[in-house]
Amino acid sequence: MKLKFYLAAMTVAVFGLTANAQAAVPESSDPVKLAMNEWTGQHISTHVVGEILKRMGYNVEYVTAGYYPQLQAMEDNTISATMEIWSSNIGEHYDNALASGNVEEIGDLGLVPVESWFFNNAAKEKCPGLPDYKALNDCVEAFATAETHPKGRFVDYPADWGTTNVDRIKAWGLDYTSVPAGSEGALIAEMQGAEARNEPLLVMFWSPHWIHAVVDLTNVSLPPFEAGCNDDASVGVNPDATWDCDWERGYIKKMAWTGLADKWPAAHKLLSSYTLKNSDQIPMMNAIDQDGKKLEDVVSAWVDANEATWKPWVDAAM
Repeated sequence: MKLKFYLAAMTVAVFGLTANAQAAVPESSDPVKLAMNEWTGQHISTHVVGEILKRMGYNVEYVTAGYYPQLQAMEDNTISATMEIWSSNIGEHYDNALASGNVEEIGDLGLVPVESWFFNNAAKEKCPGLPDYKALNDCVEAFATAETHPKGRFVDYPADWGTTNVDRIKAWGLDYTSVPAGSEGALIAEMQGAEARNEPLLVMFWSPHWIHAVVDLTNVSLPPFEAGCNDDASVGVNPDATWDCDWERGYIKKMAWTGLADKWPAAHKLLSSYTLKNSDQIPMMNAIDQDGKKLEDVVSAWVDANEATWKPWVDAAM
């Protein structure tokens, strides 16, 4: 009888501890401050996890922050966390923040960043050897315009974004001319126009972006990136040229103030577990940027529809 009483008492005690642990969330009523940067995708990534945190009971504040200044803000604890740090454009700011000891990585966001050459379905029809880049010289006429004839037209980034594709075209011996677009909007107009006219298009672009929700774009299979190919001619497919490889694939990290784990341990676990796929973000970007829907409505709809995805993160965090 004493053993049964002891076990029963222990069960009640453990249950009480578990209940109290769960009831302790949020651990502080102070707001978890999430950085808001300059682009729609980042707003989505941030508001999705912010909405989940709110459903856990946390006070969440969205703080407008420049891409580089946000790292200093995390060091100073004026921002608690940020959801989209792109390796392709953060440079030494990333390492400097980590070296401060006040900022930490809290995992990959899950988005797969791609910056490279793309072609549309009309191009595939006219150039059946695609996606192999070597096939492009077999169908130059399909991409040639009055502006570029007899060479094919490659719609490139604006010139002030960089001109390295000029070097790539030369290094690969492609009979194409780089034609810089004037802006991101001009690149989008090229893709939408080619889609409407069912015309072949070869274009420099990136993902994730809302345009992928309305235009079916496929990566050209370029020679894969190798460290050194941009400045060492001996690296890459052309021993006499640099820039003879694809653009380097990057990663997207989440970062946080190091005190987050102590002040809001369950929130820290949730933010560390949180991931978002390109296929999740792109339709939401399109709904906001093109359909004119409100960010909060689009995010709430996604969170409502995807409880099976995020509920295990919450359960593990609690």
